[in-house]
Amino acid sequence: MIRARTDIPLFGPTAQAAFWMLGAIVSFTSMAVAGRAVSHELDTFEIMLFRSIVGICVVVVGARLLGTSHTITHRTLGLHTIRNIGHFAGQNLWFFAITMVPLMQVFALEFTSPLWVVLLAPLILGERITWDRIGVVCLGLIGVTLVARPWEAAPSWGLVAAGLAAIGFAVSALFTRRLTRTESVTCILFWMTLMQAVFGLICAGFDGDIALPSATVAPWLVLIAMAGLLAHLCMTQALSRAPASVVMPFDFVRLPVIAFVGIWLYAEPFDLWALSGGVIIFAAGYMNVLTAARGEKRLSQSRVG
Repeated sequence: MIRARTDIPLFGPTAQAAFWMLGAIVSFTSMAVAGRAVSHELDTFEIMLFRSIVGICVVVVGARLLGTSHTITHRTLGLHTIRNIGHFAGQNLWFFAITMVPLMQVFALEFTSPLWVVLLAPLILGERITWDRIGVVCLGLIGVTLVARPWEAAPSWGLVAAGLAAIGFAVSALFTRRLTRTESVTCILFWMTLMQAVFGLICAGFDGDIALPSATVAPWLVLIAMAGLLAHLCMTQALSRAPASVVMPFDFVRLPVIAFVGIWLYAEPFDLWALSGGVIIFAAGYMNVLTAARGEKRLSQSRVG
């Protein structure tokens, strides 16, 4: 009698990573739509304030339920502070950008974040920059030029904000990498939500006028908070199941998805230049991932030898 094998998983690691990346794509897209929905009533600092307050509640409750509250420490507050300043600045600029320019352009420029990681890693992590990585950055700049198209007109403030947001996200990613050497995900998320709530309160209240969300806007704020946390979770879970060289192509699906959302919900024109630039920027980032993977493989082989 032939017996069915029970040692083969229903979904392999790549399929599981793809599933988690689908969650990340839905989360990022939902956050963009929700961000536009609340922008007519709240400024970016107020959005970050209320998003972070909701995030604190979710993280604290989740830590209690999962029994990870004990992993929240304050031994690396300096690194948490720098990480969250970068993320807070990047997220504020991103919320501003999505109200100023087509979503497709914002997402395309967001793909430059890994290229900024390449440039900043030698300063922050002491990593060595190679000629391969310099070539990757130059290729990415060609893509940025196609997205921004400076020959048509001076880049708008929305495009400038989207580009600067990518730098903020790169700083956040680099310090997250340092923090994960000693800190848990719960610890990183706790300080992220708490610190950014404080930053949001200071910046939103600087003029002495903090607008409270209406009943119409409140659900959108909850969606922004949940989508932001879920996006972080999904990306982490995907990368824990498959290498970055496998996960990253799934992330590119965000660009055509957000292009469709922009056309469908906001009647934004299809931008072939932005799509082409996004493809080149993504290709540059993917080449960097492959270069890093080859370097790690050679290093491991040399150690074995």
